[in-house]
Amino acid sequence: MTSLYRNLLFFLIASPLLHSHLFTHAATTSSPITRPRIIFIHGSDDDYKDDYNDDDNSSLSEVPPLVKISVLNTTPQFCKINPCLEDQEPCVQLSEKTGCLCPGISGADEPPHSPVIQTVLPVSKGDNSGKVEVQWCAPSSVVSRYRVVVEGGEGDALEFGNALRRGLVGSLEVGTKVCVEAMNSAGHSSPSEFSCTRYDPPKTSDHNLLVWIIGGGVALLLLIIITAVILWKQKICQKGKRDSTDGLGNPSYSTEGTL
Repeated sequence: MTSLYRNLLFFLIASPLLHSHLFTHAATTSSPITRPRIIFIHGSDDDYKDDYNDDDNSSLSEVPPLVKISVLNTTPQFCKINPCLEDQEPCVQLSEKTGCLCPGISGADEPPHSPVIQTVLPVSKGDNSGKVEVQWCAPSSVVSRYRVVVEGGEGDALEFGNALRRGLVGSLEVGTKVCVEAMNSAGHSSPSEFSCTRYDPPKTSDHNLLVWIIGGGVALLLLIIITAVILWKQKICQKGKRDSTDGLGNPSYSTEGTL
């Protein structure tokens, strides 16, 4: 009983010391607790906006200015080249000057395409009167020269420079076939329905006048013949009536007729 009192007394005396020791140990081993501090700034919203704008302006001032690049939406333009005209500036030089686009052409390492023949007309005036002029249009190829070939006279073919679009040949008969060939170092073009035609000269005013004269002469001759026939018939009819009238007015004719 006495030992029980002693133990109880010792526990009551030691428990506060033990509790303080445990609390001190926990306080020294646990991390300190930090509480956030709330700082109140007294001021208007305009001051805040000004500060914000100043910060933005300072940051924007550091950014280099943007370079505006304008993109032109333009359609490429082709060079204005007429393949039927003579002595034109080469398309390559024209493209370097104006920036236009040249049409696609075949190179000098292959035979050129066939040119397009335009007209085959007789020359009626000047020193070349009586000859025939042939006109053509250039193909989309590299051409060094042109050659005009006349049916039945291949040995007499005439050659012309690459800048020319016309040439003179001798007199031709109606229906003669005429062809134009394009040539370069690789060969010559093949005949086609576009590069060949038949000589069919137009009717001239002199020819038309001659036709009118001949037609007028024939019409006048027919009119004279018809008029002569009509007059001859009228004369025959009048003579027959006169003869019948004379026979009825003669009594001897009537008496003899009754006998």
